[in-house]
Amino acid sequence: VQLQASGGGSVQPGDSLTLSCLVSGGTLSRLTLGWFRQGSGKEREFVAQIVRNAGGTAFVKYGDSVKDRFTISSDNAKKMVYLEMNNLKPEDTAIYYCAADVDHSGSRYYSSGTAADFDYWGQGTQVTVSS
Repeated sequence: VQLQASGGGSVQPGDSLTLSCLVSGGTLSRLTLGWFRQGSGKEREFVAQIVRNAGGTAFVKYGDSVKDRFTISSDNAKKMVYLEMNNLKPEDTAIYYCAADVDHSGSRYYSSGTAADFDYWGQGTQVTVSS
C-alpha cells in the first residue's frame, strides 16, 4: 500500500484547508485510514481515522483537539481519503501524514488507533497556520 498526501499550505487563523491522500496498492474498504500530525519538537499526534464495515457504514474517530473542526472522509472509487480542516488555529501547524492499517475489524470501529497501529505511511504535507 502506498499513500501520497497533498493539499498542505500556509493559511491564516480561521481559514479552511482540505488535505487529500491517494491510496494505491490496496482496497480502501479493507483498510483503516487515518491522519496524524507532528508539530516541530512534538510527538506524532492522532488526528482522525475512518473505517467502514462490510455494509459500507463509516465509523470515524477524532482527536480531542480537532473534534468539531475537522472532518475525515473517503471515496473508495477514487481511492482517496480527505481531511477537511475548518477554523484552523496556529496550534494546528504541523506536518500531516495519512496512514493505513490493514486491521479494519470491528475493534477499530469505536477506538482510535495509535501511530504504532498503522502499517503504511505517506510522506507528509506541511500545514502552517499563521497571521
